[in-house]
Amino acid sequence: GERDDKLNILCWEGYNSAEVLDPFREKFKADVHAESATNDPTMVNKIRAGETNVWDLVNNNNPWARKLMYPEGLLKPLNKEEFAPYFENMLPSFKFPYEWSMSLDGKDLIGMPQRFGPYNFVVNEDKISRKTAEEQGWHLWDDDHLNGKYGIQENDDWNVFDIFLIAGIDPFKIHTPEELEKFSVTAKKIFKNVKVIGDIAALNQAIVNGEIDAYLSGGTYTASPARLEGFTNIRAISPLENSTMWVEITSLVNNPVPTPLATEFLKYVQDPEIAHRVAF
Repeated sequence: GERDDKLNILCWEGYNSAEVLDPFREKFKADVHAESATNDPTMVNKIRAGETNVWDLVNNNNPWARKLMYPEGLLKPLNKEEFAPYFENMLPSFKFPYEWSMSLDGKDLIGMPQRFGPYNFVVNEDKISRKTAEEQGWHLWDDDHLNGKYGIQENDDWNVFDIFLIAGIDPFKIHTPEELEKFSVTAKKIFKNVKVIGDIAALNQAIVNGEIDAYLSGGTYTASPARLEGFTNIRAISPLENSTMWVEITSLVNNPVPTPLATEFLKYVQDPEIAHRVAF
């Protein structure tokens, strides 16, 4: 076909790095274009707005494929016989049929899980111990002792989850007017008393140099650059109650002119060495 040597990937960062893509380009003599975004709705809306003929693979956090893109006909199912065996090498929680990689009726395989991680908040353990942070969890944020000593990452959806959790409300449901009012009060308080609002790099710099004691949203994904540089006092915290996490699902876009390289890439990133590169 006309697109046998082409592949376009819409993804979170990592899949678009040269260390991941170059060996694939070489192996298949392929023309690969990968574009990364920093939130799921942007990617979903590109495909919804008619870019099914542009992209071959889309990589999103868990609810989007199952609850939105597949029901809207934006994705194609994967061949179960071909892809189910890969789940055998995954951790027990991901064994086939893994809920978030299946259609709502449980019949179709609509994507492959790859990376996952906790995403709650990050502390400087010299100021707040891991034990205190894990046990107090979201209550750490609902009194005044952290005022002026924390940062907020510019990350819309996760901050919404976090503010609901600080307010003591389940984020993942339809909310009552009373709950939304409580959310509003909590959001105003959190943003009024913040010291730094910025990206991951700015927050890690602020927590390392002692400007802030903690930040949200964050997880192993955001804390690891600081820890890699030797600042092991910077730690991602998963509260013992109401901890949240993300799981990425990579799916086949319903492109009218498909390329065989899309399913080849899904297999390629399941290779242990390549999976490690994607994760890093």
